[in-house]
Amino acid sequence: MKIVSATSRLVRLPAEEPLAGGPAPTSLGATRNFVTLVLRTDAGLEGIGYTFMGWAISGALKTAVDELAALVVGDDPLAIEAIHRKLQAAAGTSGPGGIFTLACAAIDIALWDIKGKHAGLPVATLAGGFRTQAPVYASGALMREYTLDHCVKAAGRLLDSGYTQMKTQLALPGRTTVQKEIERIREIRKAIGPDVDLMADVNQRWDVRQALSIGSQVEEFGMYWLEDPVAADDYPGLAAVADGLKTPIAAGEYVYGAVPFRHMLEARSVDIAMADVMRTGGITGWLKIAGMAEAFNLPIVSHLYPEISVHLVCAVPNGLTIENMPWSNRLFQEVPRPAGGQLAVPAKPGLGLAFDEQTCARYAA
Repeated sequence: MKIVSATSRLVRLPAEEPLAGGPAPTSLGATRNFVTLVLRTDAGLEGIGYTFMGWAISGALKTAVDELAALVVGDDPLAIEAIHRKLQAAAGTSGPGGIFTLACAAIDIALWDIKGKHAGLPVATLAGGFRTQAPVYASGALMREYTLDHCVKAAGRLLDSGYTQMKTQLALPGRTTVQKEIERIREIRKAIGPDVDLMADVNQRWDVRQALSIGSQVEEFGMYWLEDPVAADDYPGLAAVADGLKTPIAAGEYVYGAVPFRHMLEARSVDIAMADVMRTGGITGWLKIAGMAEAFNLPIVSHLYPEISVHLVCAVPNGLTIENMPWSNRLFQEVPRPAGGQLAVPAKPGLGLAFDEQTCARYAA
């Protein structure tokens, strides 16, 4: 079997917050920009993939996808590691992070989709098959730019819709205070009760002193984890926070590839590894990081892209939970939907996904 063609498209979906009916968040731009990819084979199989980055240079990402995908035409789509090595050699010094890795992710995801369809199995089964569903948490409905009143009401709506886990944000915008930070957690906890898992994302906005101070004061509210409290590449700083707080520390979404995770794990910087399937270079890289985390007796969680991440978290024995921030859902005809606090792997072979051509064409750049 050989790859015979590759077709990409830049799709700019409108920013939205569909989980609790809130206003579209504006801090990350008016659109969510994706580059979709279809790899076709001489056996009649098609694999779909996509990648994502900030709105300002998404055109450059599409160019990278096109140029790298052209290099795999004629290759065996099942030789995934060989294709990775070929692309790394071709890219030279443009890797291992940044646009190169994001572009590789689209290709890798499409290759795994072909592999699953060729085998007649879901990707989750091929990648390990540990289980067929996993916990899922609501993300994006309780963001820092929303008022506290909105977040409290939205948290109640998430609870009513069946979520048993949800995430808010700290490091509030404007002139904030420690008391305002604590108030957000206290009031959301009051709204959802003691039995719902509540996480908070800081997005690298605190220093170590702030993380230890504020983090210790919200511990009484039973946080499930505190995410990226300090700079993602400050491994000693993260380790100091992880050692100083009872609340588990999650991090990893901002780093590219497996090597930073090795440094992070060796430094005992995290209690929970969080891997972004785009920044890991695709499914192949994500699974390697999951294995590394397992060797350190740590769980792993996904970042964004729930329709792909469900396969990954369900494949491995240390998968903890799936982030449902459904920015990419509209790309597809049908996606897995949370039920009873769980997200189930589609029964179809491969990723079990198909692009919604009407939507993709409507929002194509």
